[in-house]
Amino acid sequence: MTVTYDIHGTGDAGAPTVLLSSGLGGAAAYWRAQIAGLVEAGYRVLAYDQRGTGRSAGALPADYAIAHMAADVIEILDDSHTARCHVVGHALGGLVGLQLALDAPARVASLALVNAWARLSPHTARCFAARLALLHAAGARAYVEAQPLFLYPAAWSAANAALVQDEVDHAFAHFPGTETMLARIGALKAFDVHARLGEIAVPVWVSAARDDLLVPWTSSQELSLGLARATLELAPTGAHAHNVTSPAAFNRGLLAFLAGAASLAPTTTEHAA
Repeated sequence: MTVTYDIHGTGDAGAPTVLLSSGLGGAAAYWRAQIAGLVEAGYRVLAYDQRGTGRSAGALPADYAIAHMAADVIEILDDSHTARCHVVGHALGGLVGLQLALDAPARVASLALVNAWARLSPHTARCFAARLALLHAAGARAYVEAQPLFLYPAAWSAANAALVQDEVDHAFAHFPGTETMLARIGALKAFDVHARLGEIAVPVWVSAARDDLLVPWTSSQELSLGLARATLELAPTGAHAHNVTSPAAFNRGLLAFLAGAASLAPTTTEHAA
């Protein structure tokens, strides 16, 4: 296996399965606020550390792309004897889901895309340029210290200062290395499937937070308008990691979608965080 993954809930490969794909950090643990609720709802859950991160540490190909990440997911599905799954992806993980739906549509039952995009917005490109400049000029410690600024609302970070610092310290202790980080950021910057969204026929739940500093909610709006069977749900607050900062509202929306609540035509709803 290229990557390390965990199975939560039933081990029955025929059970409805949800695969969780994280963002740039790549860690399965990112989804800890969702896993228990999904298992309680009866889902078999696959969560994995992406190639080059965490337990899946290792060198990346020189031409590393989102397509490589989608191929890793296919390897997980094959190894776990999973014929088809619901893919839930956050940011970069959402790109992996989109690529998988294009490359292996028979393996994808639905997509839940969280603060993701079909093509990088100029604003997001500016954010990543600033983060890369910080990495190059000041090193990994400064890079991870700045990370919560892009993930969480300021008030939430202030109220959870110890938790945030623990996350920063953990991220620094497990930093994958500058070369790997550059390759992963390069892959997400190069990703562009805007012209191919019409090829994706599965139901899609597009979830975004209006106060996301890193990825404008309008990127999710663009996604929903380009997909044939998408529902756009907007949280007023919660920022880029709103599944972490507002888990109750997020989990309600996700479970409703997985139960079959996604509509055929793009719509927009608002929920309280």
